[in-house]
Amino acid sequence: MATLLSDRDIDTKLSQLPDWSLSGKTITSTRTLKDFVAAIGFVNQLVEPAEAAGHHPDLEISYNKVVISLSSHDAGGLTEKDFAMAKTISALG
Repeated sequence: MATLLSDRDIDTKLSQLPDWSLSGKTITSTRTLKDFVAAIGFVNQLVEPAEAAGHHPDLEISYNKVVISLSSHDAGGLTEKDFAMAKTISALG
């Protein structure tokens, strides 16, 4: 099982990911895209990196908005895996 990060580590890592914010035991980011088709296209880009990492985001899609939430459920909070995946997602267009 992955090790939970301290509040200080979480704050440090979040400062390096300006599009992400803390919400309880998760980090979240909202992407606003052109339309529904673009939103689904963005979500499809998440499949390969999530599968490769064995770490899958929770997703909410509402027309052109995609809310991405990350937490290591098995660890009960935030771990290095969440921030690594957030960095990967942030690099996607």
